[in-house]
Amino acid sequence: MELTPLHNLAIALGLGLLVGLQREWAAKDVAGIRTFPLITVLGALSAMLADEYGGWVIAADLAGLAAILIMGNIARFSRGHIDPGVTTEVSALVMYAVGAVLVEGHTAPAIAVGGCVAVLLHWKAPMHRLVSRIGEKDLRAIIKMVLIALVILPVLPNKAYGPYEVINPFKIWLMVVLIVGISLGAYVAYKMLGARVGTVLGGLLGGLISSTATTVGYARRSRHKPDSAPLAAVVIVIASTVVFGRVMVEIALVAPAILTSIVPPLAVMMVYMGIIAGIALWRVQTPGEAPVEQEEPADLIAAIIFGLLYGVVLFGVAVAKDHFGESGLYVVSALSGLTDMDAITLSTAQMVKSGNIESSTGWRLILTGSLANLVFKGMAVATLGHPRLLRWVTVLFGLAVAGGVVLLFTWP
Repeated sequence: MELTPLHNLAIALGLGLLVGLQREWAAKDVAGIRTFPLITVLGALSAMLADEYGGWVIAADLAGLAAILIMGNIARFSRGHIDPGVTTEVSALVMYAVGAVLVEGHTAPAIAVGGCVAVLLHWKAPMHRLVSRIGEKDLRAIIKMVLIALVILPVLPNKAYGPYEVINPFKIWLMVVLIVGISLGAYVAYKMLGARVGTVLGGLLGGLISSTATTVGYARRSRHKPDSAPLAAVVIVIASTVVFGRVMVEIALVAPAILTSIVPPLAVMMVYMGIIAGIALWRVQTPGEAPVEQEEPADLIAAIIFGLLYGVVLFGVAVAKDHFGESGLYVVSALSGLTDMDAITLSTAQMVKSGNIESSTGWRLILTGSLANLVFKGMAVATLGHPRLLRWVTVLFGLAVAGGVVLLFTWP
């Protein structure tokens, strides 16, 4: 339905009321619940007049609005109300532009921006708390994510190279952006929750950030705190369980069409490991302790290494499929899964999506990689952890691997 000028004015009024309500509730400064609707409607009316008289009308009204805001602040300063913040003033200018954009036919962007302005204004305290928790290391991780996603990715060629035409620098680095983004998102959640991150929740977030790093961290801690071994084993299993959830998210993002054909057995494996972790947690009955500090996930060197690994896995899968058939694929899957589940998951999802392998083979390759990953983490515990932790992990991972093998051979 095409919006009439009256509709646009009504939407402008509503968005202005929303932002004005928040400003009035938080602290009425220069503008509140009456002023913001007027500002947004002014923007809409200015755009309507601009259609008839030219764009100078919008510029003139914007300059007039800026002058009014300046005069309002001067009056406040003269009364001794000194506030260096300019959030309300900038919000007023943005809402003026929202009203103007509405009239130009950009309804969805205008509504989205108006809603975001209200949310940003209302989230002042949580956002300030988040910034107060961000250290130099965390800021460095965010900057590296910007470098990985917005600087490196756009300049890479989107073209396939090599004898099997599977090495596409742009698509490979796009997978790097996806993996680093998932890990960084979990890391931000970890930092936001701060001291409220309990041991179990630390394991959940650790599995999203890096289950291998979580395993290594708890294994090292158990060397100095043997009494923490049972609970550490539970957290390691929880982190390894969450890997399956992460795998399913990755498949949903890169190949949603194959989700229903690949996810069911992986979901069963995730539930099975969750039951193992739940029973172990019930048996442990140990008070929680502070989780192991997580390392920043957006490391450029690690991203490059993952990109190289993903490229090697892509090429290895293509070679194995061409020369050795499906049996060769399982070898590649197991070798890749020893250190990283993301590479074999993404490469397998792409192959199933393109029709190079059946979905029944695809989920089995992913599960094979995950079982190899459990073996690798068990070896890390044996090398770095306390013998008591090793005994717990051997039993819990042993049950998980046994269940995974049964699933491989019995799932229809």
